[in-house]
Amino acid sequence: MTSPTVPTPTAHAVLRDAAERARLAPSVHNTQPWRFGLHGDVLELHADPSRQLAVIDPTGRQLAISCGCALFNARASLAAAGYQAEVTEFPDPARPDLLARVTLGARSHVWLPLAGLDGPIERRRSNRREYFGDPVAVEFRAQLVQAAAAEQAELRDLADLEQRILASRLTREATEQQLLDPAYRAEIRAWTSDDPRRPDGVQAMSVPRVAEGTDDELPLRDFDSHGMGWLPTRTHSAASQHLLLLCTARDTRPDWLHAGQALERLWLEATRQGYAISLFTQAIEHPASRARLRAVLGLAGYPHVLVRVGRAPATPASRRRELANLMLD
Repeated sequence: MTSPTVPTPTAHAVLRDAAERARLAPSVHNTQPWRFGLHGDVLELHADPSRQLAVIDPTGRQLAISCGCALFNARASLAAAGYQAEVTEFPDPARPDLLARVTLGARSHVWLPLAGLDGPIERRRSNRREYFGDPVAVEFRAQLVQAAAAEQAELRDLADLEQRILASRLTREATEQQLLDPAYRAEIRAWTSDDPRRPDGVQAMSVPRVAEGTDDELPLRDFDSHGMGWLPTRTHSAASQHLLLLCTARDTRPDWLHAGQALERLWLEATRQGYAISLFTQAIEHPASRARLRAVLGLAGYPHVLVRVGRAPATPASRRRELANLMLD
């Protein structure tokens, strides 16, 4: 008896699934600054400038990095469906918010490397809990460096304690400067919430409760603006932990989009192998601190994200807007 033939999904259906995975990407303050267009066999990724953070991201760098994370998720989804994504970045100079067009290449009959990163998309978290003291294997850190390089970015492994101390100090100094700015504090309040129905922003359930005298050596961003943080106060975030710095050779919008794809690729790889990640961008957001970071680390390129990697208890997932609310006509 002949088994029934399973119909091949249409290109439209495969690309819609890719958009569904893209919406689960990480983004600065969980702003989810993207929109999608689906026209026949073409998926478009658009930036949503209405969700740009005016205080910490006046250039739109973090918005573009966030959208790069979404683009990588779409590529991983297509690989899992058996397709090599064909991506055209910034295809229309007259439409600067159109960041990429994605179409399907020929269906592959062999396993595609990115396919293994589709599964971890739903398990990936920004983990702000205290990390265990387990060492992070040199071989694994090398894998993350290679993952970033595959996306035209450089991941600098800060293996030297002195470098980690410098990066931590600059993060702390930048954090202190930001907290003096009323506009910064207002922006944080606008994008944090204890409302379980809100589909965006940073939820109280995923941030540490802040108290006097509990400052960490490497400070996580204080999202406990309403005094409602659910997680334990102490995170013991420190320069002694494993830190990596994501950089690109230049500092243009295409580079930011590549940095986002590199960030999500290494993040999903870490998730697949049971590691937790938290991000620090305070020193990059503050122009003077960013310049000092480049100088003290002798960077030829431009830093975008400081990454802490290790083992940690599970943490809640961030909420997401429904795909139907992200689609353009």
